[in-house]
Amino acid sequence: MDTEAQHTERDRSSDPEERSRSVLFRRHLWLTGLGCAVFLLLFSHFVVQPFQIPSGSMEPTLRIGDRVLVNKLAYRFGSEPARGDVVVFDGTGSFVQEAPEQNPVTGLFHGAAAALGLAEPADTDFVKRVVGVGGDRVKCCDKGGRVEVNGVPVEEDYLYVGDAPSQVPFDIVVPQGTLWVMGDHRSHSRDSRDHLGSPGGGMVPVDHVIGRADWIGWPFGRWSGVEPTGAFRDVPGAGPAGGGHG
Repeated sequence: MDTEAQHTERDRSSDPEERSRSVLFRRHLWLTGLGCAVFLLLFSHFVVQPFQIPSGSMEPTLRIGDRVLVNKLAYRFGSEPARGDVVVFDGTGSFVQEAPEQNPVTGLFHGAAAALGLAEPADTDFVKRVVGVGGDRVKCCDKGGRVEVNGVPVEEDYLYVGDAPSQVPFDIVVPQGTLWVMGDHRSHSRDSRDHLGSPGGGMVPVDHVIGRADWIGWPFGRWSGVEPTGAFRDVPGAGPAGGGHG
């Protein structure tokens, strides 16, 4: 009588060689993911950092939820912020007198997420437009309701529709090594004007500038460069001749 041989398939999960390959594969994936994360964090720290826009103070140029790409090399090689540049800066000592205390571990994870554009920036980070550089006299407002820089009225075509250049009158001279910055949505922006009576007088030290906002990277429908402005091209003075990105 013929007998049919019964074959049983070997259980791969019990095969030491298969288990070893599976462990090595998972380890490879984990190390690859870790390497990519480290690369992105280093790239964000030194070259280009995503920055999530948390408020409407820069509308219409930047909207809530936009992720702008901040060029950290823009001012690394002797160049300084120019009038019209949109900059991200650390406001500690100018807009915020002391950095808020936070749990170190929570702060580390939030900082990493913010560096990748996955979380709102720290409470000490701000994005504004440079209106005056060291040596400039910035005044508001002239008879036409415009901001004047070194005696020249500035046609600020980037302002939010319906906004006045400023409801707060001021007349200041920007100290060397600092910036006078304002939001494009003037009626919804807490900027240099709001800190005139604070230590530093609302001026942002140039060495506190993180970088220049050059591109909108997210959402996809908003992909574009942050357009330079020619509003300051006729302004003379001690500071760099402005006009956005040069």
